[in-house]
Amino acid sequence: MRSKNIEAPLVRVGNKLRFLGVMSTAWMIMLAGVMALTSAPRAAAHEVMPTIADLTVVEGRAQLELRLNLEAFLTGIDLDDVTDTDDAPQAAAYDALRAQPQEAVEAQLPDLLSSWNALPLLAGDQEAITLTLDGLEMVAPPDAEQPRQSLLRLSGPAEGLRNITMAWPTGAGALVLRQQGVADPFTGYVESGSTSGPIQVGGGDAPTAWQAFVTYIPVGFDHIVPQGLDHILFVLGLFLLSTSLGPLIWQISAFTLAHTVTLAMGALGIVNIPGSIVEPLIAASIVYVAVENIFFRRMGAWRPAVIFGFGLLHGLGFASVLGDFGLPAGQFVPALMGFNVGVEVGQLVVVAVAAVLVWLAVQVCRMAPYSGDEVFLQDHVVMFRGVSVTGSLTIALIGAWWVVQRTLL
Repeated sequence: MRSKNIEAPLVRVGNKLRFLGVMSTAWMIMLAGVMALTSAPRAAAHEVMPTIADLTVVEGRAQLELRLNLEAFLTGIDLDDVTDTDDAPQAAAYDALRAQPQEAVEAQLPDLLSSWNALPLLAGDQEAITLTLDGLEMVAPPDAEQPRQSLLRLSGPAEGLRNITMAWPTGAGALVLRQQGVADPFTGYVESGSTSGPIQVGGGDAPTAWQAFVTYIPVGFDHIVPQGLDHILFVLGLFLLSTSLGPLIWQISAFTLAHTVTLAMGALGIVNIPGSIVEPLIAASIVYVAVENIFFRRMGAWRPAVIFGFGLLHGLGFASVLGDFGLPAGQFVPALMGFNVGVEVGQLVVVAVAAVLVWLAVQVCRMAPYSGDEVFLQDHVVMFRGVSVTGSLTIALIGAWWVVQRTLL
């Protein structure tokens, strides 16, 4: 009798220990799956950003100013596949060139310019425009972990041209092209391996409201998947609170409303808070939601309000991206809405992927060998709790490291 009384609790303890082991493994698989869609966080990596191009035709010449990560182009990094230069096979060459003065970098420009002219980068009325170098400015980043931005000025003959088309080579990442100096200027998002299409030299190709809306959806989506690991982990923290759909809807709604407000205010220039303040606070918000998941199984009355406050911070982070791209002046609202829709679609993709992976984790758990405790084995709420605790602990540790990194390093 005593033997059975001792054996039953031991069996249950053994089952729960095995269960936690399986769920921890399942969570790591889940996190790896999500991270496979993304890159390293902004404040900790040589992040790849789209090239910004300003096109002006004046006095018979086409002038092109490119704001870009020049060292990435010169070392042949495939910007279509790499979101962090540290992950590129050419990372060592990139870092070595990045440490060189401007004169050394400028000496390597002729080969890059020759390849662009062979494309050609600019064509007027279907005839290639041969570009020459007018100038180069390189701006040192505030810290060694940020990419060095270069302003490359090129120009070529454009006398009598009615239209200009810009091509963007495969492997060059995304391009934001902005026409300058005309009424109703063209503004577009050009994927690598494609062209802008004909742009009227005298203006008149400003995007319609619908075009601006559609164009900026992928910009917003890209800022979540694959660029926004910090935003992804925050959304995962919201997802991991409960198996019920209601709390997730409340949290996502509060987060969406908040970041929409500050995204608009930041894009309009009404609010401008330095990234050195916003980025550590975003990391701290990740820690908070993760830690709360560990100690609470249900959504408290205060949580939506807290999530709203954190959403205001994340909106400022989104606004900094739009500050780099710029929004078409004539279609500011549709472009802003498109960006925001892209962000929301990215968040929904993250939640959908997480839901599928959690379901797979539960199936793995059910296949694990257990002794007795069939009720425990079938309790999906208990199983989700295992994923929630192990996952939230992992997210909290990552967020805490980012707080330190973004504040002190």
